[in-house]
Amino acid sequence: MRSLRGVCGALAAAVAVTVLAGCGISVPTDPRGTLDRITGGELRAGVSPSDGLAVATGVGEDAEVSGPLPSVIEEFGADREATVTWTVGSEEDLVDLLERGELDLAIGGMTDATPWSERVSVTRGYPDLPGADGRRVVVFVPLGENAMQSAVETYLDREVK
Repeated sequence: MRSLRGVCGALAAAVAVTVLAGCGISVPTDPRGTLDRITGGELRAGVSPSDGLAVATGVGEDAEVSGPLPSVIEEFGADREATVTWTVGSEEDLVDLLERGELDLAIGGMTDATPWSERVSVTRGYPDLPGADGRRVVVFVPLGENAMQSAVETYLDREVK
Protein backbone atom coordinates (compact mmCIF):
# COMPACT_ATOMS: atom_id res chain seq x y z
CA MET A 1 0.00 0.00 0.00
CA ARG A 2 2.85 2.38 0.85
CA SER A 3 4.57 1.87 -2.50
CA LEU A 4 1.28 2.53 -4.32
CA ARG A 5 0.92 5.83 -2.42
CA GLY A 6 4.49 6.75 -3.31
CA VAL A 7 3.89 6.02 -6.99
CA CYS A 8 0.62 7.99 -6.94
CA GLY A 9 2.34 10.91 -5.21
CA ALA A 10 5.19 10.94 -7.74
CA LEU A 11 2.70 10.72 -10.61
CA ALA A 12 0.65 13.61 -9.20
CA ALA A 13 3.81 15.73 -8.84
CA ALA A 14 4.85 14.94 -12.42
CA VAL A 15 1.40 15.89 -13.73
CA ALA A 16 1.45 19.16 -11.77
CA VAL A 17 4.87 20.11 -13.14
CA THR A 18 3.77 19.25 -16.68
CA VAL A 19 0.58 21.30 -16.36
CA LEU A 20 2.45 24.28 -14.92
CA ALA A 21 5.10 24.07 -17.64
CA GLY A 22 2.35 23.98 -20.28
CA CYS A 23 0.85 27.16 -18.83
CA GLY A 24 4.12 29.05 -19.17
CA ILE A 25 4.52 29.31 -15.39
CA SER A 26 8.08 28.96 -14.16
CA VAL A 27 8.89 27.58 -10.75
CA PRO A 28 9.92 29.08 -8.39
CA THR A 29 8.09 32.37 -8.78
CA ASP A 30 7.88 35.69 -6.96
CA PRO A 31 4.32 37.04 -6.63
CA ARG A 32 5.76 40.53 -6.02
CA GLY A 33 8.45 40.13 -8.71
CA THR A 34 11.31 40.79 -6.30
CA LEU A 35 14.07 38.99 -8.20
CA ASP A 36 13.09 40.56 -11.54
CA ARG A 37 12.90 44.03 -9.96
CA ILE A 38 16.29 43.88 -8.27
CA THR A 39 18.10 42.47 -11.30
CA GLY A 40 19.74 45.49 -12.90
CA GLY A 41 18.03 47.74 -10.34
CA GLU A 42 18.07 48.28 -6.61
CA LEU A 43 18.42 45.65 -3.87
CA ARG A 44 16.87 47.04 -0.68
CA ALA A 45 18.70 45.27 2.15
CA GLY A 46 18.13 45.52 5.87
CA VAL A 47 20.79 44.87 8.46
CA SER A 48 20.62 44.26 12.18
CA PRO A 49 24.13 44.75 13.60
CA SER A 50 25.71 41.59 14.99
CA ASP A 51 29.18 41.04 16.45
CA GLY A 52 31.51 39.44 13.94
CA LEU A 53 28.96 39.56 11.10
CA ALA A 54 27.67 43.09 10.50
CA VAL A 55 28.56 46.56 11.75
CA ALA A 56 26.46 49.66 11.15
CA THR A 57 27.33 53.23 12.03
CA GLY A 58 24.90 56.09 11.62
CA VAL A 59 21.22 55.91 10.77
CA GLY A 60 18.97 56.27 7.74
CA GLU A 61 20.55 57.13 4.42
CA ASP A 62 23.76 58.17 6.20
CA ALA A 63 24.31 54.70 7.70
CA GLU A 64 27.54 52.95 6.83
CA VAL A 65 27.40 49.16 6.79
CA SER A 66 30.40 46.84 6.86
CA GLY A 67 31.44 43.36 7.84
CA PRO A 68 31.56 39.91 6.28
CA LEU A 69 27.80 39.45 5.90
CA PRO A 70 27.12 42.84 4.25
CA SER A 71 30.07 42.12 1.94
CA VAL A 72 28.45 38.87 0.82
CA ILE A 73 25.17 40.70 0.14
CA GLU A 74 27.01 43.45 -1.77
CA GLU A 75 28.60 40.70 -3.90
CA PHE A 76 25.18 39.06 -4.42
CA GLY A 77 23.87 42.45 -5.55
CA ALA A 78 26.78 42.90 -7.95
CA ASP A 79 26.10 39.41 -9.32
CA ARG A 80 22.52 40.57 -10.08
CA GLU A 81 23.82 43.95 -11.38
CA ALA A 82 21.92 45.62 -8.54
CA THR A 83 22.85 48.59 -6.39
CA VAL A 84 22.46 47.74 -2.71
CA THR A 85 20.82 50.31 -0.44
CA TRP A 86 20.92 49.62 3.29
CA THR A 87 18.42 50.11 6.09
CA VAL A 88 19.65 49.58 9.65
CA GLY A 89 17.22 48.36 12.27
CA SER A 90 16.31 45.79 14.86
CA GLU A 91 15.23 42.33 13.71
CA GLU A 92 11.59 43.24 14.46
CA ASP A 93 11.82 46.46 12.44
CA LEU A 94 13.37 44.60 9.50
CA VAL A 95 10.70 41.88 9.62
CA ASP A 96 8.00 44.59 9.55
CA LEU A 97 9.67 46.22 6.52
CA LEU A 98 9.91 42.87 4.73
CA GLU A 99 6.21 42.24 5.35
CA ARG A 100 5.29 45.69 3.98
CA GLY A 101 7.39 45.09 0.85
CA GLU A 102 9.87 47.85 1.73
CA LEU A 103 12.89 45.51 1.90
CA ASP A 104 14.01 42.69 -0.39
CA LEU A 105 16.11 40.86 2.20
CA ALA A 106 17.45 41.26 5.73
CA ILE A 107 20.62 40.07 7.44
CA GLY A 108 22.20 40.09 10.88
CA GLY A 109 22.86 37.51 13.52
CA MET A 110 19.68 35.59 12.72
CA THR A 111 20.00 31.81 12.70
CA ASP A 112 17.90 28.89 11.54
CA ALA A 113 16.38 28.82 15.06
CA THR A 114 14.75 32.22 14.45
CA PRO A 115 11.32 32.95 15.92
CA TRP A 116 10.48 35.06 12.83
CA SER A 117 9.92 32.13 10.44
CA GLU A 118 6.13 32.55 10.49
CA ARG A 119 6.41 36.13 9.21
CA VAL A 120 9.28 35.89 6.71
CA SER A 121 10.95 33.24 4.58
CA VAL A 122 14.24 32.01 5.96
CA THR A 123 17.11 30.64 3.89
CA ARG A 124 19.05 27.55 4.85
CA GLY A 125 21.56 28.11 7.64
CA TYR A 126 25.16 28.91 6.64
CA PRO A 127 27.64 28.09 9.45
CA ASP A 128 30.61 28.74 7.15
CA LEU A 129 29.86 32.41 6.55
CA PRO A 130 32.82 34.51 7.69
CA GLY A 131 32.13 35.65 11.27
CA ALA A 132 29.40 33.06 11.86
CA ASP A 133 31.56 31.08 14.28
CA GLY A 134 29.58 27.93 13.52
CA ARG A 135 26.16 29.58 13.97
CA ARG A 136 23.78 28.61 11.16
CA VAL A 137 23.27 32.19 9.91
CA VAL A 138 20.26 32.82 7.65
CA VAL A 139 18.97 35.55 5.36
CA PHE A 140 15.35 36.72 5.57
CA VAL A 141 13.29 37.37 2.42
CA PRO A 142 9.60 38.26 2.08
CA LEU A 143 7.18 35.34 2.40
CA GLY A 144 6.33 33.78 -0.96
CA GLU A 145 9.22 35.34 -2.88
CA ASN A 146 10.54 31.90 -3.77
CA ALA A 147 12.60 32.88 -6.83
CA MET A 148 14.38 35.51 -4.71
CA GLN A 149 15.05 33.01 -1.93
CA SER A 150 16.29 30.45 -4.44
CA ALA A 151 18.65 33.02 -6.01
CA VAL A 152 20.07 34.00 -2.60
CA GLU A 153 20.56 30.37 -1.56
CA THR A 154 22.11 29.43 -4.91
CA TYR A 155 24.55 32.33 -4.58
CA LEU A 156 25.44 31.46 -0.97
CA ASP A 157 25.81 27.76 -1.83
CA ARG A 158 28.29 28.71 -4.56
CA GLU A 159 30.22 31.45 -2.76
CA VAL A 160 30.28 30.50 0.93
CA LYS A 161 32.79 27.79 1.59
